[in-house]
Amino acid sequence: MTPYSFKRFRRLRGRPALRRMVQETTLSMTDLVYPLFVAQDARDAGPVKSMPGVARHALDGLEREIEQIAARRIPAVLLFGIPARKDDQGSGAWDPDGIVPAAVRRIKAARPDMAVIADVCLCEYTAHGHCGIIRDDRVDNDATLPLLARAAVAYARAGADVVAPSSMMDGQVATLRAALDDAGHYDTAILAYAVKYASALYGPFRDAAACAPKFGDRRSHQMDPANIREALAEAAADAAEGADMLMVKPAGAYLDVIARVREHVPQAPLVAYQVSGEYSMIKAAAANGWIDERRVVLETLTAIRRAGADVVISYFAKDVADYLVE
Repeated sequence: MTPYSFKRFRRLRGRPALRRMVQETTLSMTDLVYPLFVAQDARDAGPVKSMPGVARHALDGLEREIEQIAARRIPAVLLFGIPARKDDQGSGAWDPDGIVPAAVRRIKAARPDMAVIADVCLCEYTAHGHCGIIRDDRVDNDATLPLLARAAVAYARAGADVVAPSSMMDGQVATLRAALDDAGHYDTAILAYAVKYASALYGPFRDAAACAPKFGDRRSHQMDPANIREALAEAAADAAEGADMLMVKPAGAYLDVIARVREHVPQAPLVAYQVSGEYSMIKAAAANGWIDERRVVLETLTAIRRAGADVVISYFAKDVADYLVE
């Protein structure tokens, strides 16, 4: 007879079958969205140097990529367009024949069952690289809103299932909802980048999307990483304006924010974005042999789900599909 009377937690850890049976948080393909960069000019397509394994795709090769994504049972893509030309207004964002509407139509023709989420911002389309109209060296919030709305309507007309305003302009969700409804797109959902921090982890994305600002930074409209009460207020405001889903971005360094938003606005599905810097750091450490890439990817994504995210946007989505099959 043992002299110890303590609880033996290890009883349920000793066998793989038992561990799987009592696992509290699961990760499946239905939880993941894959970000996709599409270039209008085929000369801009190709590998993204700062994001190993990620590429900008030309329209002519898009169907092949979509088939690879669909074969892995990834249910949705988040679409970013790289236009052939830029101007101070970002007019390529709402061009009905622009890169995002063209890509949406191709994806839907190839895979009608794939959900297409179209990012709505002007930074990829403006010559200055900022998220809206510039007045006196600052982004003019109210002058930007109708342009975001025009882009959202163009994407909905092309067949996007969801539009995702990411510019962090005040009132963007209400403006997009009104414009979509006025255009008859009542069923087009809005995924609000409700809590988007002015993070240092976006560098590789700006390389991929060619959208680094030519001057200044984005701290006038993206959130201070030190703030969490503001995050809760932003999330509640976007939900009140009609957002169907809310996003926290980045994910890994903001698990506490994900958890608090989940509690504070429980009625809205919550999405978290494992951003480019998170992806590239894992890739770099794995390439140097410092970490086990597969284990770290699964651990970080599970942590994001455990914090309260219903859906995770990740550049590792295709890799995870392969891991789960294995």
